[in-house]
Amino acid sequence: MRSVGDIMVVGIKDAAKLIGISIISCCAVVVCTMFLNFYFDILQIEDNLLSEQEMIFYNAQISTSKVVCIVSGGCLLITSVVMLLFYIKHYIDTHKRELGILKALGYSNIKIAKNFWVFGISVFIGAAVGFLGAFLLMPSFYELQNEDKILPEITIHFHADILLYFVVLPTIIFAVLSVFYACLNLRRPVIRLLKNDLQEKPKVKNKMSGKNTYRSFIGDLKRQTLSSRKTLVFFIVFASFCFSAMTQMSASMKDLSSAMMGFMILTIGIVLAFTTLFIAIITVIKGNVKTIAMMRVFGYSQKECCKSILGGYRPLSYIGFALGTVYQYVLLRIMVDIVFKDIDGIPVYKFDFPVMIISLILFIVIYETIMYIYSKKINKISVKEIMSE
Repeated sequence: MRSVGDIMVVGIKDAAKLIGISIISCCAVVVCTMFLNFYFDILQIEDNLLSEQEMIFYNAQISTSKVVCIVSGGCLLITSVVMLLFYIKHYIDTHKRELGILKALGYSNIKIAKNFWVFGISVFIGAAVGFLGAFLLMPSFYELQNEDKILPEITIHFHADILLYFVVLPTIIFAVLSVFYACLNLRRPVIRLLKNDLQEKPKVKNKMSGKNTYRSFIGDLKRQTLSSRKTLVFFIVFASFCFSAMTQMSASMKDLSSAMMGFMILTIGIVLAFTTLFIAIITVIKGNVKTIAMMRVFGYSQKECCKSILGGYRPLSYIGFALGTVYQYVLLRIMVDIVFKDIDGIPVYKFDFPVMIISLILFIVIYETIMYIYSKKINKISVKEIMSE
């Protein structure tokens, strides 16, 4: 937080912390730009189609572009919005005292909130990089789309509308949304902001007082951690969902589409999964450092601290994996059985159990490794430093 003149400004440095939104925006724009650009270009050959087979293939390509843009773009848009709102609330929660002082000095909510427009920069960076990346990938993408030789060759054209839809408008909309949501979150009594009570001290009972008490405390702390940070629950589930859906879907793309499409889906899925998972875990740990310190003072081990703070997210991650498995299966069945049902040579899609098992094993290994790494970070939290704050 900085001060320019007499009013607080959310600086570019603060907005740079929203790299997760930039990554998700980039992935969304890459996919949607390629398919929407292809959609606009393929529309130009409609008048040149003569045979029934050409019309069938043409309609299938049109439907594919629409489905991919709506499903992928919509899913990533919702995730970006949730992540943006989470970051704004988190920023306000971690700067309560400074914001409370400004309100006590007479600054209105809207005057403070208008500085949050800079959070829209994260969307602009991601969207701009994604837009440029899409045009770098487009020659290879169009070459694959033209491989069947059923339709006249489709060439790449630049469509300014796409730049407006996926770069300019999202930046403006997210900037306005940031200001609006910040204004809503600033509608708190000044005294609550000045208290800066980010964390409630946990009601720690003596570990030696009984086995049932210990189990009750660990269980209560798990539930409290989950209920107090519901947005992070979404991130954990979404990370698992992305990993499951994209890894399994990419394996099917070799037969249904192309190796390039499979690699692109796999890359985007892994990037999204790791980005959201790291954001969630880091935020959980940072938001519970005092709780962890108190537990260690009362004699709880590193394993017990991890179990109470991070353990509650484990079953949710497997729920996300299951949802991703169902999602990719339903989506591919729709594409094969509905969109491409009249196209010759499209293989019958069946659920691939071996791929699902491999994906699940990889997920367990990666997830548990990440949890182990961050459990070590919990052990490095300095009790003396925390308690002296």
